[in-house]
Amino acid sequence: MNTPLLHRDRIAVFRRKIFDFYDANRRSFPWRRTCDRYAVMVSEIMLQQTQADRVAEKYELWMERFPDTATLASSSLRDVLALWSGLGYNSRGQRLQSCARAVAERFGGVVPADPAELKTLPGIGDYTCRSIPVFADNLDVAAVDTNIRRIIIHEFALPEDTTRRQMQAAAEQLLPRGRSRDWHNALMDYGSLCLTSRTTGIRPLTRQSKFQGSKRWYRGKIMKELVASDQVFLEELDARYGDCSWNIREIVGDLVREGLVEEGEGDNGKGRVLRIRE
Repeated sequence: MNTPLLHRDRIAVFRRKIFDFYDANRRSFPWRRTCDRYAVMVSEIMLQQTQADRVAEKYELWMERFPDTATLASSSLRDVLALWSGLGYNSRGQRLQSCARAVAERFGGVVPADPAELKTLPGIGDYTCRSIPVFADNLDVAAVDTNIRRIIIHEFALPEDTTRRQMQAAAEQLLPRGRSRDWHNALMDYGSLCLTSRTTGIRPLTRQSKFQGSKRWYRGKIMKELVASDQVFLEELDARYGDCSWNIREIVGDLVREGLVEEGEGDNGKGRVLRIRE
């Protein structure tokens, strides 16, 4: 299949449809009321695999506690993870702090606007490196996430196996120059409120497995314990999660390798313990 070439008249009709829907149904979120690039970066990383309504309250608490890259970069990982708790995927909170530290070291504390530079930061991928300058700077570049991919496939009858490169090319054709911020917000609202995965039957490229009892579930339980206490004995974890269908020590090993926690001797040498990495 060649790169999709969308008909100009069809594009014009589609743009009117999306903007009309947005005018009548636009949602209000705190991150839509700022053009600060750091604040937008925070919201975009929080919104990865998490519903917007769940993010809203946590986002405002975060911006009160960590209002800029310097504050976040200099904070302890424990403080970061304590506030992140409830959003899931603790490694995202860790990567967000790593982003702040990289921005402080390499960009003078100012989140860059160039997608190529943004993509060099920890946890910033193809979508986020575009979405940050789209929402912060109204940059004329298309950012394609699961919602936008589903909309384009449905509205233009594209096959679900359309490649990422082809989808990006189609999204660039659809982009109304000079209105990138409004356009992407409008598409997000249309995909979330109207053209959902359930109504279209279009599957995301990746599907989340059942949460309870998964490795991710056990990781979350362990991290919640560590945020609430200075240390947890490994023997206690073995006893507490003895019925885990996964190897709990492998899960612990993953957390250590990712830099979220560290293993060491307990106080007075009473066994091996886990602690949140300092």
